[in-house]
Amino acid sequence: MSIIYSTSGGQHNGAIGKLETPIKMVIEHESDLLTKQGGIRDWLFNVERSHRFGETLIGENEFGVFRATEEGAGAENDTTEETYSKFIEHIQFMKEFTITAQMMEDANYGVAADAKRRAENFTRAYYKTQHKICEYALSHGTSTSGIFAKAKLDLTAPDGLPLFSASHTWGGKKASGTQSNFYWGNIFDSTSAFEEGLARLAVALRNVKDENGEPLGYTADTLILPGNRPRAEMIAKKVCGSEGATGNGYNDINLHYGNWNIIVMPNWQTEDDRVMIMSSEANKNLGGNMFFSRVPLTVNHWVDNHTGNYIWCGRCRFGVGFGTYKHILLAVGRDSEVDGASAIL
Repeated sequence: MSIIYSTSGGQHNGAIGKLETPIKMVIEHESDLLTKQGGIRDWLFNVERSHRFGETLIGENEFGVFRATEEGAGAENDTTEETYSKFIEHIQFMKEFTITAQMMEDANYGVAADAKRRAENFTRAYYKTQHKICEYALSHGTSTSGIFAKAKLDLTAPDGLPLFSASHTWGGKKASGTQSNFYWGNIFDSTSAFEEGLARLAVALRNVKDENGEPLGYTADTLILPGNRPRAEMIAKKVCGSEGATGNGYNDINLHYGNWNIIVMPNWQTEDDRVMIMSSEANKNLGGNMFFSRVPLTVNHWVDNHTGNYIWCGRCRFGVGFGTYKHILLAVGRDSEVDGASAIL
């Protein structure tokens, strides 16, 4: 991701010339490193550029199958209709850091250690903001809105319900109905319970209906786990990483082996065991988890005439939201009913 530097303003002196290029090099190096490493934004979201105030995602139902006709007869006319739309607004985020006059004086012809650390932390904060807002959006998917770094986020799906709900709607004038992507069940009681529960959840995701009421047929391939549930993480990794079925003496074949990518979200802290399952293909094709970059990190730097301090300020704009709910589901490991969720059957 590119970084834009604006022209320096304010007071100029010899120390600035010694520090400006080295600090830019530190920021660029840290940016290149973090871009290669990736994070939640890159692993779970569709990242796209935007040139507008916000982005509107529109859904339509599809044509039905071709109909047989008699010889010489005309075709039946078919139409589509807009069934939903979702607007994702871009949010402005800013941060600055200061290199004191004393730091500049003591830097000589290089970047002082404190100044270098601040430049590195500044760049890391930019990428951390993007990954954390994506984590926040998913981990708070049972709510309609949330507050992240003073920004109010819209966490609804296009039908106006939270990302995870048992009452999601599909369809339009031709046909309509409700369906769930929020479940509860005792799937974390043992490895065998998780193996069976995961199979049921994968089938549930495969049978999520499109706007015509027909199963979408996407295959779930991604497990997303909280960062503070070691037992749940252990069970999931055992089930997905063992060639044979676990928890029995005859070691049946494990149908889950090699079919799942496991991603742990460190900032998703829960009081119970739970898991999200997602189809990466559905996420991409249906525009599920969306991250729109409007303005990349734009850096301005100047010397404050009052203090003599060297100030670096960064600004960016991006939007996060959900273009559909049909690519992902959430399951809570409970023996009793969870409000707003469906039982895993």
